[in-house]
Amino acid sequence: MGGLLVVYSSTGALAHQKQGGKTEVYLLQQIGFLLMGFLVMLLTHSVHYKYYLRLSKPIIYLAYALLLLTIFFGSNVNDAQRWLKIPFIGISFQTSDVAKVALILFVARELAVRQEDIKDFKKGFLPIIVHVGFISILIAPSNLSTALVLFSTCMVIMFMGRVSIKHIFYIGAPILTVLFLAIFLVLNTPDKYIQDFGRVLTWKHRIENFKTRSTNSDETYQNDHAKIAIANGGLIGLGPGGSTERNFLPQAYSDFIYAIIAEEYGFIGAVFVMFLYLLFMYRAFRIIFKSPKAFGALLAVGLSFALVLQALINMAIAVNLVPNTGLTLPLISKGGTSIIITSFAFGLIMSVSRYVEEDEPNEPENKIVS
Repeated sequence: MGGLLVVYSSTGALAHQKQGGKTEVYLLQQIGFLLMGFLVMLLTHSVHYKYYLRLSKPIIYLAYALLLLTIFFGSNVNDAQRWLKIPFIGISFQTSDVAKVALILFVARELAVRQEDIKDFKKGFLPIIVHVGFISILIAPSNLSTALVLFSTCMVIMFMGRVSIKHIFYIGAPILTVLFLAIFLVLNTPDKYIQDFGRVLTWKHRIENFKTRSTNSDETYQNDHAKIAIANGGLIGLGPGGSTERNFLPQAYSDFIYAIIAEEYGFIGAVFVMFLYLLFMYRAFRIIFKSPKAFGALLAVGLSFALVLQALINMAIAVNLVPNTGLTLPLISKGGTSIIITSFAFGLIMSVSRYVEEDEPNEPENKIVS
């Protein structure tokens, strides 16, 4: 309910721009998507999670197809080609959201069925990391932050799934080295030489503004108004609908919705929202110690870690701890298909929690942590 109130409040300016001041339009849309998401969650939760083992491979190949279609035919929104429109229906969705759930499902399944060879580089590690790498590379050009979150999540799942630490290091260390070198080169390359390379120039400006704490009001407009919103909120906030910065802060209903939460519900409300995400993460990790099966525990931990990490990064952006990334606050930010896909992920986690103690002779009985 609190999320609905924040979305209703933060979409006021958008409604005046696009809906002639009918602020209830976006509220009703959000309610509709949340109801559909709740239905998806219930349906997903009612199916035993072991049956999703069979879907992991078809879904990962579907994710490849959707990401490739997005690269060539995707819609460009805010200089990012992340969206794919469904023909004849007119609904657009971020294919990276589908790919995120598909890859985590696939990695959890592969780790579960390869437990006997999991310490072997060729048989246990390589077949998994190849898909993690390709999916992350396909997402990165238009949505680098999501690609990094997804890659990090898969590394965590593989660690929990008993993959050799040295294998993870062999992959992780070169990638981090290349990433830091790329950032160094981009930051030291004149804008005119990189302006034609997708969103590279946007990434450069965001890092520069964050690193130097630029005083250029145009470059730090979002961060400045997010800080003002947080300062306005104080300890207890201005109350539901009391935000003033919602009229000035771009993407107040998505990327910077946490700043609006802090303004309307204060420090107490902002900390409470963070606590709910951390509590969710704690409950998901408890499944590891209760689940006798590798697949269920890895699936629950992977999905929950990805959602909570995204939420924490969104909060860190609002308080200017990290550069802007474009990540939304799961199940709170205004959304459509993203809410439904996130609800599907929640349903998977709930299915694991529901059936976690049942005996499943057809699933590998391996420990998760060595």
